[in-house]
Amino acid sequence: MIILNEPYVSQFLLKTAEDFGIPVVDCSPDKSMTAGFPALTEQEFVAMAQKKSPLALYCNSENSFSWLSHNFKDTEIPAMIELFKDKVQFRRLVKRLYPEFSFAEVAYEDLATFDTSKIKKPFIIKPAVGFFSMGVYKVESDRDWNDIVLSIQAEMDKVRGLYPLEVMNASKFIIEEFIKGSEYAIDAYYDSHGEPVILNILEHPFASNGDVSDRLYFTSRKIVKKHLAKFSELLAAIGAVGKIASFPIHMEVRVDESGQVIPIEVNPMRFAGWCTTDIAHYAYGINVYEMYLQQKRPDWEQILCREDKALYCIVVGDVPGDVRFQDIKKVDYPAYAANFSNLLELRKVDYKKYPVFAFAFISIADDPAVIDELLQLDTRQYIF
Repeated sequence: MIILNEPYVSQFLLKTAEDFGIPVVDCSPDKSMTAGFPALTEQEFVAMAQKKSPLALYCNSENSFSWLSHNFKDTEIPAMIELFKDKVQFRRLVKRLYPEFSFAEVAYEDLATFDTSKIKKPFIIKPAVGFFSMGVYKVESDRDWNDIVLSIQAEMDKVRGLYPLEVMNASKFIIEEFIKGSEYAIDAYYDSHGEPVILNILEHPFASNGDVSDRLYFTSRKIVKKHLAKFSELLAAIGAVGKIASFPIHMEVRVDESGQVIPIEVNPMRFAGWCTTDIAHYAYGINVYEMYLQQKRPDWEQILCREDKALYCIVVGDVPGDVRFQDIKKVDYPAYAANFSNLLELRKVDYKKYPVFAFAFISIADDPAVIDELLQLDTRQYIF
């Protein structure tokens, strides 16, 4: 069963629901996510869900968390959402797995006076309940702190009201040690027995040492083959301590120089946001929604033996931080798309409402120079 809400629903997701007869409810304020689609009423959806056991729910957006928590308050789902969505609570959960990992909680109003001198540098600061790298900063020294606090305050003012408090809440922040290593994002679900099933693994490169943006993610057979077993072990360990079952997640991890896998955060009830999880269809022919909702597993052994050295990428057309997206008059989409020699799909986003104007799905050669070009691409030149 699928719960839809803003900010974005892909046609691929809607077609999946239609093709497989998956019940859908539209929780967006104006029911705009399912125009022309036979969605159930909220009452019909809840009544149908109460009869299903085990119950497998999927949210395309965390905007539905308040609705879900209200309508499914007698299930374990709200508690599992809170366990992962609150990054402080998640760190406490995995403390037994990573006893040496340091973190601290600080209230938003205390940021300006917080003493960072006793915190090991570098460290990461981010909202305890956040989304889309908003309010995330890397702190290299105490001298940077005041400027970073001002940047956080300005950014929080800019995005205030864009997302429900269940998705973006700047009332408290988490400070945690910086994990040096390569970053990855994992789309997976726990089946009805609590066993993890990985559906995709994406590498998340950065433009510079201080970059924390979401500009680029890519997957390949090489990446999946290298990390599938080790990431599955971590998911199993987290699922065991959290007692998780029948639950989809999008997990971010880093692999340090010694090969240790350390979780950054787990986003509950969904896969990669804004329906960018659909990249798995282009890369591997995997429909992640079908896999989870029908409790299927990818045949990774067969998929990985096929010869394909390409990287399948999600490129985020982000609005630069100093541009008020409400003031944008137009975006030159043809010029932006011309950057990609093998464009699989270009998804336009309401840039008047959100700090992003497009998501591009592309395939490229596994070439560091090409990756760097994408990371350094100045999107400002396409915004007017």
